[in-house]
Amino acid sequence: MIWHAVRLGLRRGLTETKHAFREPQEIFFTLFWAGSFLVVIYFQRDATIAGVSLAALTLPSLVTLGIAFNGLMGMVGGLAVEREDGTLLRAKSVPHGMVGYVIAKVVLISLSSLTGSMLVLLPSLFMVSALDAVGVPGWLGLFGILMLGLLATLPWGAVIGSFASNPQTGAGFSMLGLAGLAAISGIFYPITSMPGWLQVVAQVFPPYWLGHGARAAVLPPGFAAAELTGAWRVEWCVLVLALWAAAGFLIAPGVLRRMARRESGSVMQARRERAMQRVG
Repeated sequence: MIWHAVRLGLRRGLTETKHAFREPQEIFFTLFWAGSFLVVIYFQRDATIAGVSLAALTLPSLVTLGIAFNGLMGMVGGLAVEREDGTLLRAKSVPHGMVGYVIAKVVLISLSSLTGSMLVLLPSLFMVSALDAVGVPGWLGLFGILMLGLLATLPWGAVIGSFASNPQTGAGFSMLGLAGLAAISGIFYPITSMPGWLQVVAQVFPPYWLGHGARAAVLPPGFAAAELTGAWRVEWCVLVLALWAAAGFLIAPGVLRRMARRESGSVMQARRERAMQRVG
């Protein structure tokens, strides 16, 4: 029975992805974020830091920021909205429905995130000369980092979304937290320029390691001079992201089950009435 739920979840995820790619609002936001990132790369294309191309350092980090953003915010927003519109309640009423629901969300967010990443990477190939020498192993390594990044963020998005009282609260707190981590994670400028204690804080969370792993995958060895230790730490990158993923997938199922048990028709109706009051 559970494998039937898995198959239904995969099918539903693909269907939701097709619908999302036809939604004008979804298309606009995807193109808007991709265009914003490309503007940053364009203006950095001729800048260097210690002889290292700033655009080449920024590009992999921007792509992984998009992965972290979509992995976290996509799950937070999806759970919060679908608690209000009754989707979660309907999933709960079906045997293993929560399994299918979560799988569908993972498929939708993963495919959407990877599509957004490609929209940034492909045009950047014509603007960032340092990417000319990236071979098949490098691109496969980048893909692996992106997938590991999704695994490290998606379950935590589910945890945050389970506790959020409404979509605005969940999205607001998640956005603030992620923006703060992005600011100290060396995405827009080398982390070596920040105070030592901020460097330590940044290395605890996934955004820094996502950017570091992506840079290690596609940039020449000489670019490691701009990193904290002057070398690529791929093993540490994989370890930290894997620990965040493992902890998330251990914690998220229990949190989701408790959230689902609290869902009922009366609770959903009360939540919907509060939502209508906010709109009104």
